[in-house]
Amino acid sequence: MQDKPAKPPSVPGMAKWLGYAGLLPQLIALVLVVRGGALEWIALASSYAYAALIFSFLGGVWWGQAVTTSDSPKWIYGAAVLPSLIGLALFLPWTFGSEWPGPSLLWLGLAIVLSPLVDRKLGWGGGDWLTLRWRLSLGLGGLSVALALLAMERA
Repeated sequence: MQDKPAKPPSVPGMAKWLGYAGLLPQLIALVLVVRGGALEWIALASSYAYAALIFSFLGGVWWGQAVTTSDSPKWIYGAAVLPSLIGLALFLPWTFGSEWPGPSLLWLGLAIVLSPLVDRKLGWGGGDWLTLRWRLSLGLGGLSVALALLAMERA
């Protein structure tokens, strides 16, 4: 008789609340951009910075999981550094005087939306974790895409 596989631990309630609270900066930025005015550009720049920071944080999560899991695939280490490199690369057009943050925020938002595919491919985290990852990634990525589209429309 085989033992049933252990049920993955559920995500603690505090972690869920804090995760959802992490969408507030992007929601506030969206409100400020929709309202327009003096804070619009600051809200856009801040929304890019916040999305890039969170995306980089996800790479750190993957790295941490990889070094603590004995059978991690070799490719995860490369994948774990990509969010930071992508965030930096998408920031560079601004430093060279190109239009920013609209197109960069769009690509960053799309990358965030797709990021849970890495978790799913790795099989790390149980149902609760993956559900939370999808919700938060769709939330942050979707808000970032909405902000980018607004920015590009007004440019």
